[in-house]
Amino acid sequence: MFDTSVYIDRRNSLKSQLKSGLVVLLGNSESPMNYPGNTYYFRQDSSFLYFYGLDVPDLTAVIDIDNDRQIIFGDEQTVDQKVWVAPQPSIAELAATAGITQTAPITQLAELLQQASAKQTPIHFLPITRADNQIKMSQWTNLPAAQINQHASIELVDAVVNLRSYKSVQEIKRIEIALEMTTKMHTFAMQLTKPGLLESEIVAAIEAVPISKSCRPSFSVIFSIHGQTLHNLSHVNTMKDGDIVVNDCGAECSMHYAGDMTRTIPVGGKFTQKQKEIYSIVLDAQQKAIDAVKPGTEFRDIHLLACRQLAVGLKELGLMKGDIDDAVANGAHALFMPCGLGHMMGLDVHDMEGLGEDRVGYTDTIKRSPQFGLKSLRMARALEPDFVMTVEPGIYFIPQLIDLWQSQNINADFINFDLVNQYRDFGGVRIEDDLLVTKDGYRILGAPVPKQIEDVEAMCAS
Repeated sequence: MFDTSVYIDRRNSLKSQLKSGLVVLLGNSESPMNYPGNTYYFRQDSSFLYFYGLDVPDLTAVIDIDNDRQIIFGDEQTVDQKVWVAPQPSIAELAATAGITQTAPITQLAELLQQASAKQTPIHFLPITRADNQIKMSQWTNLPAAQINQHASIELVDAVVNLRSYKSVQEIKRIEIALEMTTKMHTFAMQLTKPGLLESEIVAAIEAVPISKSCRPSFSVIFSIHGQTLHNLSHVNTMKDGDIVVNDCGAECSMHYAGDMTRTIPVGGKFTQKQKEIYSIVLDAQQKAIDAVKPGTEFRDIHLLACRQLAVGLKELGLMKGDIDDAVANGAHALFMPCGLGHMMGLDVHDMEGLGEDRVGYTDTIKRSPQFGLKSLRMARALEPDFVMTVEPGIYFIPQLIDLWQSQNINADFINFDLVNQYRDFGGVRIEDDLLVTKDGYRILGAPVPKQIEDVEAMCAS
């Protein structure tokens, strides 16, 4: 945990942005995989962590703005629980570390919320992702569980986004701790990847890096020779000479701040000429996008800058044709990059995505585009100092998408389908780094991971 004063200050800042009512912040509970005693790895709710820092299950917090009181609800351990999981601090002891003096059993929470409803006191809660928490909130408020998120507080969402978007010096230090492990995961993968190995063998080795530090991967590792599938979580393929692997992975530090980087690895240790050509286009686009990062610049413009650079390179190879600006305006490049350039990162690897991408990455004046590819951009708003962003362009040859576009003559004025079809088995290339927006530009976070072609090949050879 940070110092207690950090959590007190965060909650005071939250209270100052809300006029009245009860703020309910749900912690997570353990979730069984197949029977109650066999649970998934416990991960606390990120907003609960942000405001309280308490990384234990079965707690819920309430901020009563009108009566200027704060309560943590939870039940004390039973003797049976102490036998099986060892004695834990009392609820009061846990609450004190977060700067809270009032606690109550969880059974009293429903009564408090129902009294508030009867008085028409606003009850603010965030959108709820987990079904068990939706059921709890339904029981506490008598709202239908299936409709619970329709009653989530936009006022609270906007207040939380306004706080969590700006990373403090302390938070940046934790992100860089996560990135230390992330760097090792990537360099280790480059050194281990060889023809004849299963993808799963490399995944097991790199997941062990954060686990050996009592930490965890920040998301399910994407490590695949079929890198054209953007979030490919299958690791069953045997790698062979001539393949390239997209390795998108990251570690989460003990306080749950995330790292997220991507590199593309030649399985045989050397890129082919064809792979070098595509890889160089992606690397050039990434560098131009990174160089454009500064306060006041809309991230959507940086995304489009990267897309234009990809299109320029693809035209030079003959895969695209026609006027580049027209091609990008019509979304022709999205055949090769059907996703956004990046996202915020912090306590969530896609930071605050559970609160709603449009509340996090868009504004009242910057609206999401309906255009294929551009509609998947998670972040479009103007950058500000202390934002942490990923920048991750890619080129992907997706046979199903190629077939669809060709059969429907989509953007045929800009796509050389005859040549594109010669790349159907290419896979994909993605390169990703994490940046802190500074007052006059950016700083790339974490130790460098090889990404120049000669440096990647040298690391593979080591």
